[in-house]
Amino acid sequence: MEYNPLDKANLGISVRDALLKQPTIPMEPWPDKFEGAGIYAIYYTGDFSAYAKISMENRGGKFNQPIYVGKAVPSGSRKGGVSDSASRPTRSLYTRLTEHAKSISETKNLRIEDFYFRYLTVDDIWIPLGETYLIERFRPLWNKVVEGFGIHTPGERRKGQYSSMWDTLHPGRVFVTKLKLPANPKGVVHILDEINSFLSLSPPEQSKIPDTPEI
Repeated sequence: MEYNPLDKANLGISVRDALLKQPTIPMEPWPDKFEGAGIYAIYYTGDFSAYAKISMENRGGKFNQPIYVGKAVPSGSRKGGVSDSASRPTRSLYTRLTEHAKSISETKNLRIEDFYFRYLTVDDIWIPLGETYLIERFRPLWNKVVEGFGIHTPGERRKGQYSSMWDTLHPGRVFVTKLKLPANPKGVVHILDEINSFLSLSPPEQSKIPDTPEI
């Protein structure tokens, strides 16, 4: 089978690997503002016991296993059509990562200085594709199991809404307290069991850039 660089899979892999070549940046102190939309990966190096396997993969400057992967699209991209974001400056990546840093800082059992990130500004047509291939390769814990980290602050409590798994495990976010959301039905013990099972069955993926194209 001939290698086709324009195949959707290979385009996604190309964007993914371009992100992995970017330098990692500490979340504390928070960096100066930067422009652009694109994709990002967040890495954890701390002592929260349930994340020990992930931390080991990221310490010593290795940064092999993101705990979360996400995207930030330019305003207007969700309305359909081709975005003219190239002609309109945006700080959507910076804004999104700032929201994440705030969420982490508000928790009672995570330290912002234990987190790092890398990002890649991308034309918005490639952003969803790059995010998809990052998640498929690394299966980040906060994407696959501990849901809720990436949610935006809701304006008001919705009927039947519970505290997310992430907020159950890492309490302290201001908006969750203000909304007085009921506890997640799974509870901390159940969530920790799911984390342990997931990490046991899904060993961290190495983030080494392939020497040859994937076909």
